[in-house]
Amino acid sequence: MSSRRLGYLLKHAALRLAGFTGPALEPYGIDGRELGVLSVIDAPEPLSQQEAAQRLGIDRTTMVAMVDALEGKNLVARRPHPGDRRKNAVELTERGRETMRLAVPAVEDAERAFLASLSEEEQHLFRDVLHRLV
Repeated sequence: MSSRRLGYLLKHAALRLAGFTGPALEPYGIDGRELGVLSVIDAPEPLSQQEAAQRLGIDRTTMVAMVDALEGKNLVARRPHPGDRRKNAVELTERGRETMRLAVPAVEDAERAFLASLSEEEQHLFRDVLHRLV
């Protein structure tokens, strides 16, 4: 039965989660992928586009497009990398920091709603098991 297959379950769980997080992020003008990029860029040390792409596990071309879109929304800015002038560092703008400040709690609320049918213990176990798999 396909509804018990892992791929099916993971795909549909991700779609259901997106049904919660998408509307939660809509007021901030970003989607889940963009929040992921902002979260990686929000690092103590400036990251190059390439370093950010590696941390996210995406190719450079996709990263350039994502940074272009976020730059167009005035959420990130490219600057010469302080450690290597041949690279661009990508940093959050003030608007990007404010978006993160508001969007992260909204997504956390959406995740809690998604997981509401599980006990607190099951929620922790679910996250732990997924973390080990990833």
